[in-house]
Parts: sequence; structure tokens; C-alpha cells
Amino acid sequence: MNEREDRFSEKMLRTPPSGIRKFFELIIGREDIISLGVGEPDFATPWAMREEAWYHLEQGHTSYTSNWGLTELRKEISKYLGKFDLHYDATREILVTIGVSEAIDAVLRAILNPGDEVIVAEPCYVSYQPLVELCDTRLMRLDTAPTGFVPTAASIEAMITPKTKALMLCSPSNPTGRMIPTEELAKIAEVVKRHKIWVLSDEVYCELVYDGRRHVSIGSFPGMKDYTVVLNGFSKAFAMTGWRIGYLACPEDLMTQVHKLHQYSTICAPIMSQYAALEGLRGGAGEVEKMRVSYQQRRNLMISAFEDMGIPVTEPEGAFYIFPDIRKTGMTSEEFATRLINDYKVAVVPGNVFGAGAEGFVRCCYATEIGKLKEALRRFRLCVEGKPLDE
Repeated sequence: MNEREDRFSEKMLRTPPSGIRKFFELIIGREDIISLGVGEPDFATPWAMREEAWYHLEQGHTSYTSNWGLTELRKEISKYLGKFDLHYDATREILVTIGVSEAIDAVLRAILNPGDEVIVAEPCYVSYQPLVELCDTRLMRLDTAPTGFVPTAASIEAMITPKTKALMLCSPSNPTGRMIPTEELAKIAEVVKRHKIWVLSDEVYCELVYDGRRHVSIGSFPGMKDYTVVLNGFSKAFAMTGWRIGYLACPEDLMTQVHKLHQYSTICAPIMSQYAALEGLRGGAGEVEKMRVSYQQRRNLMISAFEDMGIPVTEPEGAFYIFPDIRKTGMTSEEFATRLINDYKVAVVPGNVFGAGAEGFVRCCYATEIGKLKEALRRFRLCVEGKPLDE
């Protein structure tokens, strides 16, 4: 460590920058690049929600809200969760946060002590692992590649030790789009209860499921409310990434601890974002469904295109990601993604940044305009075949 680095946190020096943001920074201002990299809807936030936020700006509603969030928003969240058989008190068990990322960080800091272990099902969203390790806890990487990128109750139980404090799941998954089948989720719930550990369930893609499927929360199984933290938000389904608005629901005794941290770190989510989210819950279901249908059409296009290329891919049941296996090219994930962006002007995220079992894959986000998506797939094929991009 050099003299200047000695002035910094050793934990932060060991923490790598986000692999997703690395590729995002490469495309900023580049009109010549088609991005399948950042997980962001290509739709604008529905107009009624934008109009609601604008109305409150005009009325001068620019103050803090309660640390908990707007009362009426929390009541609507409580109603919304009810459709997934989740029952949380709006005043004591629901907290509005600055995106799901803040919620994850706050919960981990509220439950973990140095030396605890957290099982993280990988591949996973890139913030899970560093947030666990920043709590001076041991990250236990559960490689789900052998089971088709779906965690199983047996594989989870095999990793549990007396030091295990929590399990982190995301279904539908970022980056694979896979969903944990209901019957397997029920088995995982029994493991969680038997060992009395927390499960942090990231359900931000719960509205984006395909082929007639229905999202099921692990928190809805009998007895699971006492062990579950439900994490959700508006960024993906409601196309509100830049509004930074999310929430968590958990038992009151845990919420008491999380709420203290939220008070000190962020105070409250932006009031305009809260009003827009409220409008989305009250009247935005139709717009969400239009986006979901469009994503399903694009997913089908992606599956067909990769099959035609001879690129293996597991069909995603939800979210808006697909995770093609590019090992036949002989390149690593990083090499392939770098060549694709430099020589073919298409941005994807190398799979290795998502953790165990993801080397040899790349994440493609299909929340991209259909014409651009088709062109990106054409260029992807050229890269796989080693042919030059025709200018």
C-alpha cells in the first residue's frame, strides 16, 4: 500500500468497481454503438406518472416526506403486495427507499455481524457480493450453473453452517432471466425455516414474466414472513430507473433496525418520485402490461436468433435478459464482450462479472428498440463467425 492509499479504507480498496458500469461508461455519448448492456427499459416512464410528478412540482411539493415514505404510497404498496399473497402492515413493515440497492445495503447492515456467512446464488446482480463483504462477513458463492442457473434447496442446504445468517435470491433473475419453480421455492422455504436464517428476496422483475407464468414470492409460503425480506421497486416494470424509487417489506422487529439506518443515510426517497410511483400503482397496470408483452416478443426474437447461430441459451422465463453461452468462440467472456464493442459496435456485459458459473457467457438486455435489436443480433453473428463488420 502506498502512502496515499494508506489514507483510504482497506475494504474499499479491495472492492472492485461495477463490471456493468465499466461497459456503460464506454458507450456514453457513442451514437454508433447499440447497447444491450445496461438493464434499463427503452420505454419512458408512462405519461400519467410523469404528469403526476409534474403536478406536485407545480404545487411546490418539494419537501422531505416521512422517513418511511408517503403514507398513501405505503398503503398502495401493501395492497399491491397482497396480490402475491404477501401481507405487510403499511405503517410498520414497509419502507420506501432510494431504489432496491439502498434497501439491500440497509438490510445487510441491519442483520450481519463480523464473521457471519451469507449464501449468494450466483450468477447474480453485481452489487450483492461487495455489499456482503463490506459488512466484514463471509461470502458463500452458490454456483447455480450445474442446475440450469436455478438454485435448489439441496444445494443451499449443503452450504449452510452454524455461521450462516442469510440467503440472497433473485427471481426472475438478473442476469439469466430464470425463475425458481414454485415447487423448488417451497422446498427452499422449508430449508430456510429449518435453519432459521433470513432470505433476502429480490423481486424487482416480478411483473416481467412470460408465457402465462405467475410470479410467486418465497415470502408467501406458510411461516415464511418471519424469515423473509421482500425487496422490490419501480425501476424495471414501471420504467423508472432514473427516479430511484424502491421499497422493502419485512417483519417489524427487523424494520426497526433498518429504519434507523435509512434515517441516518438517506432520510427519505425523493418526494416527486414517490408521487409518480403512487400513480403507477393506482393506474399504471395497463402500461406495465404493454411493456411486458413487448419484452416477450423481443425475448422470442433473441432465442430464435441465438438458436440459428448455434449459440446455446437457456430460455429466460422473466426479466429482460438473456444469457447466451459463447464458449464455442474460444474467447473468454471479457474477450468476447471487448471484441464485440470494439469491432462490431455492440455492448453486452461479460458474464464473469456476475460471479460463479458465469464465465463463458454474456448478458444481453433485450429492453432495446426492435430495429436496433435485430441489427445487434446480426453483428453478434458476425462476431461469432469471425467475419468483419460491413461498414
